[in-house]
Amino acid sequence: MVEDKENVENGEQVSKKGAKKLAKAAKKAEQKAETASAVAANNAAGDSAEDHASGRYGLSEMIQSKDKRSERNFVPVSELSGQVGKGLVWVRGRVHTSRAKGKQCFLILRQQSSTVQCILAVGDVISKQMVKFAGNIPKESIVDIQAKAVAVSSKIESCTEQSLELAVEQIFVISQAKAQLPLQIEDASRPETADDAEGLNIRVNQDTRLDNRVLDLRTPANQAIFRLEAGVCRLFRDILTEQGFTEIHTPKIISAASEGGANVFTVSYFKDSAYLAQSPQLYKQMAIAADFDKVYTVGAVFRAEDSNTHRHLTEFVGLDLEMAFKYHYHEVLHTIGNTFTAIFKGLRDKYAREIESVGQQYKVDAFKFLEPPLILQFADGVAMLREAGVETGDEEDLSTPNEKLLGRLVKAKYDTDFYILDKFPLAIRPFYTMPDPNNPIYSNSYDMFMRGEEILSGAQRIHDPEYLMERAKHHGIDTSKIAAYIESFRYGCPPHAGGGIGMERVVMLYLGLDNIRKTSMFPRDPKRLTP
Repeated sequence: MVEDKENVENGEQVSKKGAKKLAKAAKKAEQKAETASAVAANNAAGDSAEDHASGRYGLSEMIQSKDKRSERNFVPVSELSGQVGKGLVWVRGRVHTSRAKGKQCFLILRQQSSTVQCILAVGDVISKQMVKFAGNIPKESIVDIQAKAVAVSSKIESCTEQSLELAVEQIFVISQAKAQLPLQIEDASRPETADDAEGLNIRVNQDTRLDNRVLDLRTPANQAIFRLEAGVCRLFRDILTEQGFTEIHTPKIISAASEGGANVFTVSYFKDSAYLAQSPQLYKQMAIAADFDKVYTVGAVFRAEDSNTHRHLTEFVGLDLEMAFKYHYHEVLHTIGNTFTAIFKGLRDKYAREIESVGQQYKVDAFKFLEPPLILQFADGVAMLREAGVETGDEEDLSTPNEKLLGRLVKAKYDTDFYILDKFPLAIRPFYTMPDPNNPIYSNSYDMFMRGEEILSGAQRIHDPEYLMERAKHHGIDTSKIAAYIESFRYGCPPHAGGGIGMERVVMLYLGLDNIRKTSMFPRDPKRLTP
């Protein structure tokens, strides 16, 4: 009577209890299939039904300046709070994310660093087809949205506009992005911390970022970095202009190496060769000889150094200045030091929002500085290093590790991230540097440091042509190649001094970032020439 107690399923004996389970599972699967079939039929009916939102959404024709559409009132995302409870507004932005579920679609619209939640819900204005369309718009596509700004009861933590959302009535794709992106903005924006709160270890490496720089630059941190970088240039110009400086523009194609060295890029110049300028140095000095008194320049500088480090580029933006003084080069040194102080204060006071945005992705420690700036003698810096156990010679230049160590020692002792090191050894400075009249080992030259890394090198320049010739020959420089430079001092030139600053390095060190490529919009180094 075994057959009364057991059934046979696929050639195997199954208990009555097991048979009931199988029957139940089969019925459940049948019901699920029927439901899926009904949903599919319903969707098909919905898609084929009359679309009452037709004309309120879709792909816009390519904008070729055919219509002005001046009746459209576009409002920046960051100013939407002033539109809550008012009429319809237009907003243009990128689709950051979109998620359609049933009769609703939630879409995050991003405009530079600002984001706002948008909602589409099937009703009198919105059709099911319109919701489906919105949910399928590829990320990073640019859209025009007409909507009402509506207050929300609880904060929308995922957006910068947390107290409102947009109730969408029209949506048009202005420029559609590819469906597959080489990197996701969410991934490229993740905080670079050891412990990821979300438990996600997704990172976008540096080469992927730089290969797809246009996408990478859309992250909130990068938007902030380059607005802050613009702030550095603006502050540099404004501060010096207020002090009577004149902005000049110097040649970038020159006949001889600016610094008398070999690390220059050679370019074809008709039937001859020329070089890309390593520095505007010689032309700044010639401007002083031409009675401009105080000058500055902002422009590209080229260095053909095979340096694959965290702080070197083959092309960077130089912030250079030069000024005549009466009797002592410290008149210039203090001017430059105070200019840095004013820049630091300007960044702190006017760019707090940008600094905060960068801090959401990277670890940013507040930059500390003294007013007036700390000035140390080179010999005192060497003494501090020796006290810390570092063996270094009196006339030896500071290595990068020693620079960083000295920066930490200065920070510990004086609580400042910015300081000036004065009176460098003459042997390690360029030929045009004025020697110290009281000690032939040293020179009237200085470097300035941020977080233990050099950001300016400067000095009093030799303004006497005969002495300049003597020093050039001492350095083994062919004076025939710098004849025009030396000749400019034969007509009388005031004593002067100045310095050159690397803009990208200033921004990198002010924010405490670990690589200068983060502060160069399209970096150039020995291994990268694109994009």
